[in-house]
Amino acid sequence: MNKGAKIGISAVATAMLAVAGYGAYNIATAVGGGAKAGPRTVVAEAPGADAAAAGAKAFLEAWAKGDLEAAAALTDAPGDAVTTLGAFQQKVAPTAITLTPGGPATAAPAASSAPSAPAGTASAAPVPDHQVPLSFKAKVEFAQTGTAWSYDGVLGMVKMSDGKAAVHWIPGVVHPKLGPGESIAVKPVTAQATTVVDRHNKALNFPSITAQLGQIKAPAPDGSATAGSAVVISDDTGKAKPETVFTIVEPKPAPPLKLTIDADLQKAAEAAVQEASKGGTLKSSIVAVEPSTGNILAFANAPTNGQNRAFGASIAPGSTMKVITSAALMEAGVTPDTPVACPDGTNVGGQDFKNDFPDAHLDYKFRQDFAQSCNTAFINEGKARLKNDTLPAMAKDVFGLGLVWQTGLSNFDTAVPAPKGANEMVAEFIGQGRIQTNSLAMASVSATVQSGTFRQPILIAGLPQTPAKRQLSADVLTGLRTVMNETVRTGTAAKLMSGMASGAGAKTGTAEVGNQAAANSWFTAFRGNLAVAAEVEAGGHGADAAGPAAVKLLQIGNG
Repeated sequence: MNKGAKIGISAVATAMLAVAGYGAYNIATAVGGGAKAGPRTVVAEAPGADAAAAGAKAFLEAWAKGDLEAAAALTDAPGDAVTTLGAFQQKVAPTAITLTPGGPATAAPAASSAPSAPAGTASAAPVPDHQVPLSFKAKVEFAQTGTAWSYDGVLGMVKMSDGKAAVHWIPGVVHPKLGPGESIAVKPVTAQATTVVDRHNKALNFPSITAQLGQIKAPAPDGSATAGSAVVISDDTGKAKPETVFTIVEPKPAPPLKLTIDADLQKAAEAAVQEASKGGTLKSSIVAVEPSTGNILAFANAPTNGQNRAFGASIAPGSTMKVITSAALMEAGVTPDTPVACPDGTNVGGQDFKNDFPDAHLDYKFRQDFAQSCNTAFINEGKARLKNDTLPAMAKDVFGLGLVWQTGLSNFDTAVPAPKGANEMVAEFIGQGRIQTNSLAMASVSATVQSGTFRQPILIAGLPQTPAKRQLSADVLTGLRTVMNETVRTGTAAKLMSGMASGAGAKTGTAEVGNQAAANSWFTAFRGNLAVAAEVEAGGHGADAAGPAAVKLLQIGNG
């Protein structure tokens, strides 16, 4: 009675699964030898012990020898049963199965929602009150390993209208962890890296990085070198994490996960955001990028848990956006020495725009407008020279903002929408309106100015880097570097970056947001082969909070 049924899974049995209309057969023929009969149904009483044991034994024997139609006919939902058993045989592909009936189980299998039985097949409504739970042991063998997969299962036996016992079908009959809406299959598996190192192979153990380790999307190692295989249960929607229930071939240990991060800069970044955010009481982030490669050398968040604000924030950049607006104005004919008056206020469509300083400077040249961050100059000149779609096109085509980035972590790719009307257009010139971005993107903006080429930021060397459509001309690029350098020498970043003017450029930003009592503080800059951007929510002027954080990294440099 308890002898296990074992058979190799032959090519003939496998071929049976490909027959069309697999679940549409006459149950009476499969069970009763061909006599025509009506469909069997579940009755509201438990089967006798002997009948339950006989039904379970017959089901297990048919399943083990690969006669899946016969096995399915011994359930209360043959259509669903043959589909699931067939999928198990095809996708798990064991070389042999041994199924040994056991005795009474302590509990019935977990109930599932009623499967939809095809017309003419048995009713499959859950009947937990009338099941007789019987245990069984499964031993599944694979060609790739001498270690068998063994697990305990439970069959809920119900009484049918013909007086015989049948298996109440749920996916958990195949394996107790398999539920509705899930699939079981053999899949490649790789070992997780046990350590994470920086670009110089130094161990990385910093709060902002360790908080994101589970989200890093590293390229899969070469399958031949590291991949193993395992029986995996997966959610068909892809929302739940797959569960490995048996490892067939162990993957080889994965090498350390190597990031483009520089440990020294990362240490400084962690300290900088903590100070800028007043110990984490204000939200803040910072990113450092290598302009020559696009490699991300550091990123840090305050708080360190929760959202990766450095990559995922979607907030207005304030006057740091003037770097991109300046590029557009220079392509339209403005040079650093073009006279562009800086009045104390301007009006567009009935809306007043002012500067962060009280006095007018009608004698300013454009380099001074940029260095002192004169809103009115940018608004008036932009309105006169730029079109509605100029800024969105410049942001995307030259600076790569709005392209799809594959950085190694989830990121928000920046939105510079086509403005709705003149008021929104001029607001975007100074980084307001509906523009949304983050520190990663604005560090990349400075990196593009420094190198002359947009190189999409990446956290893992070798990831694909989406290119921008075009580059700025040499004259425009020189002009852009000139006005950013003017900000370091005489403008809003002069005090912060004293003694760092050679090969450096910067732009401060102050973003007014909703009902906040204080504006968001922004800063983006480059020095040598290093570009940095930082932001502090409600931090005030760019030079007050974000600037000091960014300068700490610029002082270390990219050695």
